[in-house]
Amino acid sequence: MRPVIEFRPGTSVRARLAAGALRLTFRPAMSYWPLTPRGLRLLSVAELAAPMLLPAPRWARVEAVRMDGVKAEWVRAPGEDTGRVVLYLHGGGLFFCGPRTHRRMVARIAAVSGAAVCSVGYRQQPEAPLQISIADSVRVYRHLLEQGFDPKRIVVAGDSTGGFLAFAVALRALQEEMPSPAAIVGLAPMTDLDHSVKAVHENATRCATFSVRHVKRHAALLAADPALSPVNGRLSGLPPVLIQVGSTEMLLPDAESMARRLAEAGVPCRLQIWERQVHVFQLYSDLIPEGMEALREIGAFIREQTPRPHPAAGVAAAG
Repeated sequence: MRPVIEFRPGTSVRARLAAGALRLTFRPAMSYWPLTPRGLRLLSVAELAAPMLLPAPRWARVEAVRMDGVKAEWVRAPGEDTGRVVLYLHGGGLFFCGPRTHRRMVARIAAVSGAAVCSVGYRQQPEAPLQISIADSVRVYRHLLEQGFDPKRIVVAGDSTGGFLAFAVALRALQEEMPSPAAIVGLAPMTDLDHSVKAVHENATRCATFSVRHVKRHAALLAADPALSPVNGRLSGLPPVLIQVGSTEMLLPDAESMARRLAEAGVPCRLQIWERQVHVFQLYSDLIPEGMEALREIGAFIREQTPRPHPAAGVAAAG
């Protein structure tokens, strides 16, 4: 089996402006920001300020909850298809961001997919290492199953390091013989803790969001065994996967290698490469038209993978 690779050409003026702005601001800031416990805690201001800077759309309904002790929130949109769920794991390097920073995009995913989205506030650096972030994410998935949600109607999704966690949840479900989710969605997912390939890839100088210096410092911060990388896992048995990534971003090699490994394991995978889009450009869908287009693609994929059970099937089973 080969992955289905779709190249999405065209880069709007707004997308180019966003890339330029990130290159001048976020990229140097992340290259030199102190990744010390104090420096990491200072970044929590982004999560606190997010509701003012990135408010959820007025039509979105947000409910804070705890699931087996893990903080989370339900984000719902009008027209919800009851029973369809997206378990969403935010990105941010496992030290930055949270459900609030991603709430606006998550609400749009709820709207385009017809799903209730459970956005997880897993623990992260400096308080918790990668293994704890994975464990929290798995606990929420298990909790959804225990609450009676049908795994055939649950999609696990995430962006960047949240994409790492999305694959980790699905792999842990296989290892612990839990029911598999219906599908996985990765928005520029980090899938390989070994950053050596990324550091020498041509996108190392083309990426508007990350520098080689940042990638190396991030690897040192996580100090995690590359064996934990989803790309090195036993992928056979995973559900269908959709991956979206920008053509010039640092994590393109991770997306490509994951798509290749999934295909080798017999897992259906669609890899969409969007021309010259920045890292997780879907977050900027208010500004970048390609971001909203990509979210609609995600919504269509989720709907395709989580159809409503046919009433006749239930009647037959009961008989």
